[in-house]
Amino acid sequence: MVAASDPRLEGIQETVKARGVEFFFAQFVDMYGRPSAKLVPAANLESLVREGAGFAGFAAGEIGQMPSDPDIAAIPDLDSLTFVPWEPSLARFACDITVEGEAWPYCPRTILRRQLARARDLGYEFNLGIELEYFLLRRGDDGRIEIADAADTLEKPCYDIAGLTRRYDFLTTVSRYCNEMGWGNYANDHEDANGQFEQNFEYADALTSCDRAIFFRYMVHTLAERHGMIATFMPKPFTNLTGNGCHFHMSLSREGENVFLDEADPRGLGLSETAYRFIGGLKKHARAYSGLTAPTVNSYKRLKMGLTTSGATWSPVWISYGYNNRTQMLRIPAPGRIEDRTVDGSANPYLAAAAVLASGLDGIEEELDAGEPNSENLYTKSPQELTARGLSSLPGNLLEAIGELERDAVLRRALGQGRGEDYVDYYGRVKRDEWFRFHEQVTDWEIREYLTRF
Repeated sequence: MVAASDPRLEGIQETVKARGVEFFFAQFVDMYGRPSAKLVPAANLESLVREGAGFAGFAAGEIGQMPSDPDIAAIPDLDSLTFVPWEPSLARFACDITVEGEAWPYCPRTILRRQLARARDLGYEFNLGIELEYFLLRRGDDGRIEIADAADTLEKPCYDIAGLTRRYDFLTTVSRYCNEMGWGNYANDHEDANGQFEQNFEYADALTSCDRAIFFRYMVHTLAERHGMIATFMPKPFTNLTGNGCHFHMSLSREGENVFLDEADPRGLGLSETAYRFIGGLKKHARAYSGLTAPTVNSYKRLKMGLTTSGATWSPVWISYGYNNRTQMLRIPAPGRIEDRTVDGSANPYLAAAAVLASGLDGIEEELDAGEPNSENLYTKSPQELTARGLSSLPGNLLEAIGELERDAVLRRALGQGRGEDYVDYYGRVKRDEWFRFHEQVTDWEIREYLTRF
């Protein structure tokens, strides 16, 4: 809890008054990363900070509550204050959930906080850059979704200057807003699929980056609606097009120094022994943590072998690392940094970050061997050849991934325990239900494939 005399609170009160802020969103997320909020008048800031905003947890989504449970309270993190760029009278706090004054173990932000505290106990800070891809769509006259820009039809549209130009107003608005919030937007791209974009901002500590990812998705959805479009971060909305990634760029630091960096690395990647052990942990736990980095039925339609219209999926399924090579699950884009390409646009960033951090720390503590880096184009190799070389693939579907997660003792400990159950078991129940709801649907593909065959 924050005392009413906290100097940070006093400073915020002065700032919001000077900026004319009239309301705050007290915002938190559920298991799915869906933001929920209450709109609180600025005159009630002190009570919001001291007591939180109350919610009926069961109504707010998957956050470990039943209708019989006491209210959850969303307690603002004062460091997360975000001024909403398109509405000067509004600001947002990212909140941690408590119940009856105690931290709520089903709160994804709290789960990440615990893992960050564990890293600090080992002497590390976890730094994270997040690359979020999304599509801009609309509904056609027949009700089906389609690319919002009807002229965006190139077979290889990535970096298309005309596609950027036609969406100039939207993209530059998002860019300006990111920079107004101090995020350091440094690039805005037309991505590999028609109608797909990526807008990058600078890395930060993991908690800050995850808070920003949640707000970025909310902002893009809101602005797209205002432009008469639909934005989606769904992993794979189109069968024939590249899916939406949410790549994580990671490093550990100690007292401001990047402990992943070693310019004298004999393997030539610019990585330290600590970084290689972190990679060893990621490789060991990748099949299990994919249940959190690729957390939906649709995720495994992005993580697949084969080609898309542009000629590549850009989403490796083989557990490997090496060089500046996008066919590897773990890419080394620059010295002192590791990119994990398993993460997709449906991931809850707090849960995904907690899982990859726990995996990497296990690699450091157990001194796990990363193996040798791979420089080959894995897209040109057959599954039989890669398996013969000892490579394993990521799970083929959500059900398989959840089974792997449930068997992983390290991730069980990292995600913690709720009320008499591990969070992993709660998560597994919810996700199995999602899988079976999908599996029970008869699809158009099945009708075409089977109706007249039997």
